[in-house]
Amino acid sequence: MPLDLTLRRALLALPALALVAGSSAVVGAPSSAADGADLGADMGADAVSATSAARKAKDPRKTRGLYVDTRMPAHQQGPAYSKIAKRAQALWLGSEYYPTNQVAGVVSTYVGLAESAGKTPMLVVYSIPDRDCGQYSSGGLPGVDAYKKWVAQVAKGIGSSKPMLVLEPDALPFYHQGTCGNANNRIKALRSAVRKLSKAGAWVYIDAGHSGWTTGDTSKDDTPWDGRAELLKKAGVAGARGFSTNVSNFRRMKDEKHYAEWMVRQLRKLGVKGVKYVVDTSRNGAKLPVDGDVINPTWARIGQKPRLRFDRAFDGTLWVKHPGESDGTVNGGPASGQWCDLLADRLLGDEKSQNGC
Repeated sequence: MPLDLTLRRALLALPALALVAGSSAVVGAPSSAADGADLGADMGADAVSATSAARKAKDPRKTRGLYVDTRMPAHQQGPAYSKIAKRAQALWLGSEYYPTNQVAGVVSTYVGLAESAGKTPMLVVYSIPDRDCGQYSSGGLPGVDAYKKWVAQVAKGIGSSKPMLVLEPDALPFYHQGTCGNANNRIKALRSAVRKLSKAGAWVYIDAGHSGWTTGDTSKDDTPWDGRAELLKKAGVAGARGFSTNVSNFRRMKDEKHYAEWMVRQLRKLGVKGVKYVVDTSRNGAKLPVDGDVINPTWARIGQKPRLRFDRAFDGTLWVKHPGESDGTVNGGPASGQWCDLLADRLLGDEKSQNGC
């Protein structure tokens, strides 16, 4: 079963008016050197031609850092939360807040700010039909056709910005859940989005859940993730940059690396080579995460800072989730997606914080 399925409402609710305000919007401060891209060569497991290697070396994502947007919630909370505010974090896009007739402008303005800062924008596309399959973050567009039209507008807004883009957190791992709708339509929607967004220049990472989210197929003894590599292939990972893991979750880095590297090997066996992956480390800094305790857990800590590494299949660590935003009304948190000083304090190691939300 999934471990964290709450909607990132504060991200989705960034006012569209502010995002499309053009040059008057505030440009995020440059990332620190530690947030920058690793300038080393991308030594993938599969050899590439000299021509291809030279072309890849010119990709700006290999040499520029990640965009820090000063309009994100942590920036409004003062210096006490600078350890969160100064890190690059993704902009989440959902059709509830950014409908088809607005989302292109929202994306265009956001990536334009990143380009002006000389940084790489990070996006999350999160509006697949039957999103979250009846759980906390239920929603999405009404059908595949509507989804394709909306994604086309996201692609239009990307322009020449070359963003990194996480595609539909939880959508693929939910494939086998009985509460989901038409599973084949889900695959069709993902494949279409991969094609459209990749063609627009995005590095697309199809979300693959996390190491603790098993398939539930007890008939196989190999690993708890049997069949997920096949689903990634069906979803079009061969045409994407790769996949993401641990989005909004708390799994330890070593567990996520083990899971992701296993997935890369399985995909290679299926004939899909050169796949890359990223890991969300925004809240996975705890030494011993507690399985099942996933709504504002008091033990959670921020994890490794966002950093592009390009180490074989591992593209790097990202902060996809925004630390300090609530998962829901549990463990002292407010409604899902709202900023809470108390939650941020805990993530920074202050277990005795007397702050509220």
